[in-house]
Amino acid sequence: MDKELTGLTQDAFLGGALTICQPQRGFRSGLDAVVLAASIPARAGEHALEAGLGVGVASLCLLRRVPGLRVTGLEAHAETATLAADNALHNHLQDQLEIHQGSIEAPPVALRQRVFDHVFANPPFLESGEGVKADGEMRAGARMGPPGTLGAWVDFCVRRAAPGASVTVLHRADRLDRLLAAFGERCGGVQVFPLWPKAGVPAKRVLVRAIKGSRRPLTMLSGLVLHEADGAFTGEADAILRRGAPLAALAPHA
Repeated sequence: MDKELTGLTQDAFLGGALTICQPQRGFRSGLDAVVLAASIPARAGEHALEAGLGVGVASLCLLRRVPGLRVTGLEAHAETATLAADNALHNHLQDQLEIHQGSIEAPPVALRQRVFDHVFANPPFLESGEGVKADGEMRAGARMGPPGTLGAWVDFCVRRAAPGASVTVLHRADRLDRLLAAFGERCGGVQVFPLWPKAGVPAKRVLVRAIKGSRRPLTMLSGLVLHEADGAFTGEADAILRRGAPLAALAPHA
């Protein structure tokens, strides 16, 4: 694939364990996707679903970490779904990643009656009327949705989760109240895990994991500090981002 002609870059993830082609401009996957993948408590023989697959970074990172896992991805943009399939093939994970093109509002028939052991997503961060519209159609779609977007994404994820399954969402820390409200009473055992840019700096991202049907109380966890004062990754962050380690601070079951 000619990256200059197609406007793509080839980027290494997990210290070179994955090579991902993604658009040179517009929305590009990075740290958020890798940390999201590290947070999923999946095991061999299970089946996970990613809502909003993008070019496949989070799902492919998860598959690289958990041999024997299967992942299904749902992606609204046809071109992006095709690129995700190419990335899976290039990284020899095509047999473990099943890709469907469609939206959470109107998922393909093949997904409507299925449930999964784990469901995860990084929904659009903003809704119409909030912030500055992203540059480019795909970037805008990835980062901004219509009013009620967050609730719709969480509802889709919970519906596709089997009883006792985990539902994990990475979102903006300043939207935590909306995210918790979206889960409502259908899930419990909620774990809130902040991602701190540096020690003493307010979190910009938060991971929230819930268990469908659980009645256990919410737990606020200490979170992960990503960078040292000099800007280098902390040891735990480096292990996750470059060596594919799981995010051990999140308990496997809540």
